[in-house]
Amino acid sequence: MSKESKPKPGVDQELIRELAGLLDETGLTEIEIEQAGLKLRVARQAAATSAPAAAPAPAPAAAPAAGAAADRGSDLSNHPGAVKSPMVGTIYLAGEPGAAPFVEIGSQVAQGDTVLIIEAMKTMNHIPAPRAGKVTQILCDNEQPVEFGEPLIIIE
Repeated sequence: MSKESKPKPGVDQELIRELAGLLDETGLTEIEIEQAGLKLRVARQAAATSAPAAAPAPAPAAAPAAGAAADRGSDLSNHPGAVKSPMVGTIYLAGEPGAAPFVEIGSQVAQGDTVLIIEAMKTMNHIPAPRAGKVTQILCDNEQPVEFGEPLIIIE
């Protein structure tokens, strides 16, 4: 067996396959994790040349809304009350389908209260309020994929 065909020690190929599958499931282009001192980044390149060919077709009505949400989030990323995503994953605004959301606009939260859940690698991560206050904006939708550092909620 040649050196090139041997897996490197410490590299979990099953984890890489699982992360690649998560990229496909969520439509994300990049995932980065760190476990036990090993930092792993899985990314795919978007086909930039195929996008302009499809661009002349009229955009669906949802596209401007998505762009507006992205702009809204980028404007608020430096807001002192922004709760930012600590990981890449999928947002859940309630504990289970059909349940009431953890918070709504106008809700009062205490520091440590769960404000939403992010599913990452089949693990449900409860995201706590970093401070007490009133929820003034919710910048994400239920079951929406999110990136690391993306603002999700504003607490003032």
